[in-house]
Amino acid sequence: MAEAGTGFLEQLKSCIVWSWTYLWTLWFFVMLFLVYILRVPLKINDNLTTVSMFLNTLTPKFYVALTGTSSLISGLILIFEWWYFRKYGTSFIEQVSVSHLRPLLGGVDNSAPSTANAAGGEADSSRQSVSECKVWRNPLNLFRGAEYNRYTWVTGREPLTYYDMNLSAQDHQTFFTCDTDHLRPADASKRCLMQKAWRERNPQARISAAHEALELNECATAYILLAEEEATTIVEAEKLFKQALKAGEGCYRRSQQLQHHGAQYEAQHRRDTNVLVYIKRRLAMCARKLGRTREAVKMMRDLMKEFPLLSMFNIHENLLEALLELQAYADVQAVLAKYDDISLPKSATICYTAALLKARAVSDKFSPEAASRRGLSTAEMNAVEAIHRAVEFNPHVPKYLLEMKSLILPPEHILKRGDSEAIAYAFFHLQHWKRVEGALNLLHCTWEGTFRMIPYPLEKGHLFYPYPICTETADRELLPSFHEVSVYPKKELPFFILFTAGLCSFTAMLALLTHQFPELMGVFAKAFLSTLFAPLNFVMEKVESILPSSLWHQLTRI
Repeated sequence: MAEAGTGFLEQLKSCIVWSWTYLWTLWFFVMLFLVYILRVPLKINDNLTTVSMFLNTLTPKFYVALTGTSSLISGLILIFEWWYFRKYGTSFIEQVSVSHLRPLLGGVDNSAPSTANAAGGEADSSRQSVSECKVWRNPLNLFRGAEYNRYTWVTGREPLTYYDMNLSAQDHQTFFTCDTDHLRPADASKRCLMQKAWRERNPQARISAAHEALELNECATAYILLAEEEATTIVEAEKLFKQALKAGEGCYRRSQQLQHHGAQYEAQHRRDTNVLVYIKRRLAMCARKLGRTREAVKMMRDLMKEFPLLSMFNIHENLLEALLELQAYADVQAVLAKYDDISLPKSATICYTAALLKARAVSDKFSPEAASRRGLSTAEMNAVEAIHRAVEFNPHVPKYLLEMKSLILPPEHILKRGDSEAIAYAFFHLQHWKRVEGALNLLHCTWEGTFRMIPYPLEKGHLFYPYPICTETADRELLPSFHEVSVYPKKELPFFILFTAGLCSFTAMLALLTHQFPELMGVFAKAFLSTLFAPLNFVMEKVESILPSSLWHQLTRI
């Protein structure tokens, strides 16, 4: 019985929805006809006459108060709509309409596909969206003590957000600790201290815990923490990392010999491997920052050869930047040939470096005027296509490379295809684009053409997956508040914000004019209303002349 009742209600609802969807015009004319037929018993004419007499007795002060109140209410709605749009990126009224009114009026709920295939496609789309909006460790992240803290001392601004630093703390706990640390009595005390240090929010407490761990015994992760946060120069950080390397290599050799003796030893070896790779990579970055670029390249190559499976650190992006500094473009092309593969995740570094190499072949002689006259050559077309490919992957980068938007210090984590990744790429690679003559000019002339190739509104991409819609929210969490986050696609103001702004301005103007010129505005209002209702009066007169006046009495007799 319950199922039958539910089925009847569903059928009734569907019938009502169908009638409102397709027969609304018929319903409208039926309602008008009924109102006309019932105008005598409902005393519509008498009520209209009473209302008109009441309105004629009102003074201009009433109209001033009415328009002023309307302006105030619409202004408050405008302020709320603008605040909601700036915070959530959508209109509150439109969201309520879509969420609550659209299902009642027969709108399709996209979140609940009716067929199994649709459900599968929705699941695939959701998985792709989650993958696209995953936050990654920035392979070129700066040193907190030697770089981020110096920025804070000079400007008084915090370059890192709490969310970004919390992600780094989670990374350190994942890479530098394991569940079996308490099973090694010799290292249990210092491991516990370091686990506490990675969880601490206060930088001084973390540094104090690292010093306590070093007092007990040599600890590689304690040296890492001090190099990252206590060292105020890159030279000091490098010295601490060399001490960490000495301690880390000893732990790595011991755990390597025991890794096959059980699951706990395998976990410890995996942790010691992560520690060793992290130290060597940071030492290579220190060498790069201190001008020893060839040494840094050798260290990165050796590290990638020794640990080819540890792709989580994205060491090849550090290598690409160092090779570009050496202007070893053939070596850069060799690295790209290995990592710019369809089966591997892309990044702005890979896409824009490939575009830079293609642009380098033609940029010194490129002229937009000459290209418009004779057309693009094959090499120029390849360069333009590479730029379009890079811009489609991350459309935020060109504004930073062309210095149309100011740079800030890159965060410790980035969102691929987001503004945070664009900042991290441009911060380190802008100098390489400037070094190639004409490359920025070619980028300036061609990058906006990408958006003519991408379907709008972004249901599907051209060369990549559709641009994810979650990048703005994640970037606002990763980037400091003083930075204006780049948004793509640029969101237009919702209709209701424009409508309430116009309504607020119009009613405020009416209130002012009515207060200043009450008699003139009264004449204008009467003329406007008479003109507005003139077609309706004309139609009513024609209907009354066609239909007999005693139609209602005849209907009652029937």
